Amino acid sequence: MRTKIHAILGGVCAPLLLATPALGEEVHWPLQDSIWNSSGAVPRLLNHGVVFDVPAPDGSRAARFDGVSAFLERRENWAPAFFVGDFTVSVEVFVEEPLDDAPGDILGCFDPYTRRGVNFGIASYSGVANSQPNHRNAYFGVYNGKLETDWTDCGRPGQAVFIFGFAVHDGALYAATCEAHEGGAGHVWRYAGGDRWEDCGSPDGSNAVAALAVHDGALYAGTSRYDTTGSAMAASPNTTPGGKVYRYDGGTAWTFCGELSNPETGTAATLGGLAVFQGALHATTLKQDGFGLYRYAGGETWAYCGNPGRRVLNPCVFNGALHMVSYDAPGGPFRYDGKGFSYIGATITPPIQQDYSFAVYGGELHLSTWPEAHVYRLDRSGVWRLRGRPGDELETMGMMAYNGKLYTGTLPSARVYRLDGADRWTPVGRVLDASDNKYRRAWSMALFQGRLFCGTLPSGRVFSLEAGRCVTDDHALPTGWRRLDAVRRGGRLFLYVDGKQAAESAPFDPADYDLGVSDPFGDIPLRIGFGASDYFHGWMRNLRISPRALSAEELAAVK
Repeated sequence: MRTKIHAILGGVCAPLLLATPALGEEVHWPLQDSIWNSSGAVPRLLNHGVVFDVPAPDGSRAARFDGVSAFLERRENWAPAFFVGDFTVSVEVFVEEPLDDAPGDILGCFDPYTRRGVNFGIASYSGVANSQPNHRNAYFGVYNGKLETDWTDCGRPGQAVFIFGFAVHDGALYAATCEAHEGGAGHVWRYAGGDRWEDCGSPDGSNAVAALAVHDGALYAGTSRYDTTGSAMAASPNTTPGGKVYRYDGGTAWTFCGELSNPETGTAATLGGLAVFQGALHATTLKQDGFGLYRYAGGETWAYCGNPGRRVLNPCVFNGALHMVSYDAPGGPFRYDGKGFSYIGATITPPIQQDYSFAVYGGELHLSTWPEAHVYRLDRSGVWRLRGRPGDELETMGMMAYNGKLYTGTLPSARVYRLDGADRWTPVGRVLDASDNKYRRAWSMALFQGRLFCGTLPSGRVFSLEAGRCVTDDHALPTGWRRLDAVRRGGRLFLYVDGKQAAESAPFDPADYDLGVSDPFGDIPLRIGFGASDYFHGWMRNLRISPRALSAEELAAVK
């Protein structure tokens, strides 16, 4: 079958005949000099701004994706040809470091309305409440509307009342806690499976570790004196100040990396977020003392980057800038380009008082808020558009894109909702905190072992859920050319990095994930360099899609 469409090549719009591949036929796009396939017979992709005249940092030729709007597209329904049963997607990618954007999606063939399709990319999520939970973690998922019936209780780390944040580092999931009881202190805990957590120590004895982030191959933690009365709990007897940053040395050992202080706003006792931007670790404060933005300069030194006249928190890296929320009315986020601040919240309607978290979904920045829990998205013109309200909630908390869908936690009911359609939010599973506290939060999120994790207040418990089937490489993808192979083999998914297996999914019934069924909402396009989450930022070459599962031996033999 052939379909006539229009493609833009070098700024010229021209009709192209696109041949639909026969079932059983592998397709290979070298993506080194043009969008032509390996045979050179006919162009098979519609080019949306991808260029081939910007060499990779090692000088090699490849397709350059800008992370903002560039992608390649096959508009016909791709699923029946390749994603009915077993398949393999192989690609070489180069994601540079430092980067002022998230790496984004490598490939997407997904319908958000039916929750059916394939998602393949590299997760770097910042601004998920206070923390940066994922840093350069490759993921691969299939989804056909199948969801676990409820959340799995993964236990309570120590005597936590608040799971402030997560970070995935070197194959493990770490949780930062507030432990507000008499004699208690904030800790970092490492997940040991089931409902077990291993203690990684308390960096400075303050009642909370408020943020986690991975930078330059190490795990960093920021500490805080958290005012528990702000969450309708009794005051914590521990008044030890935080506002300090530490680097994890293993076991329960931490190295002091300085405190947040400046001559303009003072010395911080709290920390309000960590994120890596332009190759440097950045930090913000929670309370007024010492408020502003800081950049880590090594050792125990932090350079003060100023402030926009209000507190800024929960930094998120997006499209070349650092975005931060504010807890000071009238709310609305600020943008920092490495030199100065600009307020970008003026178009938010109805007005808000505070904002909390960011997520990138569909290539657009999304924002969670209080007092009516509205979620907003920032469109291409710089205007914030209302994206609905989850139930009758008051606050939307941490947000995350996971296996093709957007999720947010809430207050006061401590539920997680999924975005379905343009502005409709569907509750997912049970209430995560059933205590009688006035305010219950589903606050922090992370992607780990192919699952969505969520932390709560005041029960201080962690829960996880799998939507569809998903696998993740829970190690940071190194800089340089890397080959990634996503394989569906029988009733399991596999992810390989440079020919070595990095992850394997739980088993599933292959009939439950038949992605070739007819789609009542229309054809699902194949997009390269763009998916449900974000645009790819980096270089790509040698993309192959095969309607069979290559063996581990075959993958290891590829040079």
